[in-house]
Amino acid sequence: MPQQNKVPQGNILSIDIGGTNIKACILSQQGKLLTDFKKTPTPKKSTPQAVLEAIESLTKDLSDFGKISIGFPGYVKCGVVQTAPNLAPDQWNKVDLAQKVSNLFGKPVRLINDADQQGLGIVSGKGFEIVFTLGTGFGTSLLFDGELLPHLELSHLPVTKKEDYDDYIGDRGFEKVGKKKWNKRLQNIIATYKTVFNYDMLYIGGGNSNEINFKLDDNIKLVSNKDGIKGGAKLWQAKEKYHVHTTYPDKK
Repeated sequence: MPQQNKVPQGNILSIDIGGTNIKACILSQQGKLLTDFKKTPTPKKSTPQAVLEAIESLTKDLSDFGKISIGFPGYVKCGVVQTAPNLAPDQWNKVDLAQKVSNLFGKPVRLINDADQQGLGIVSGKGFEIVFTLGTGFGTSLLFDGELLPHLELSHLPVTKKEDYDDYIGDRGFEKVGKKKWNKRLQNIIATYKTVFNYDMLYIGGGNSNEINFKLDDNIKLVSNKDGIKGGAKLWQAKEKYHVHTTYPDKK
């Protein structure tokens, strides 16, 4: 389609779908925050339809945008959700969420993993950088010279016979073992990543990053959600490559 050769103009409606909350704001094309963040709890029965309705309700007062960025807590390929372990079980297999949102608003959409979208806004753009998101689960993104690499659901690698990284270091793990042991677990994970990936910089964000009580290496930096705000704009500056894909509204 000819329209796909041009990057759509206008401000950006940036949406972050999390296991706990759904957040939205309007960004300029350069990533400047033009509205306050709005948020609503993620529906308890977080089916695709319930999430879509929550997005519609949350954004009803947000206007003046030409395109949409969405960060999603699961594996996304070309705008199609493959998995969503922290949302309604067995409801998110091959859900064309980007198309549904694009049709709802009549605007083009780019939909990627939520940690990937955060990562785009956080990294320096120099060398091999990794972003951890410590929240409901364990989010990761990998970037080289500021470019997203193919997403890997590293959160589902097994750590013990019964636990994957989501269980081990996410909210469930924190509640199960407490702050002291959770910090030991995080230290073990960082040591593993340091050996396996030999990253230039590691950034750690998410709500539970506030619970870290040990000294970090010089090439590890704590970041906040605000640091990742520009990710919604950077997503529209990224090349259509790997999992970055533009979805346009269906023609009526």
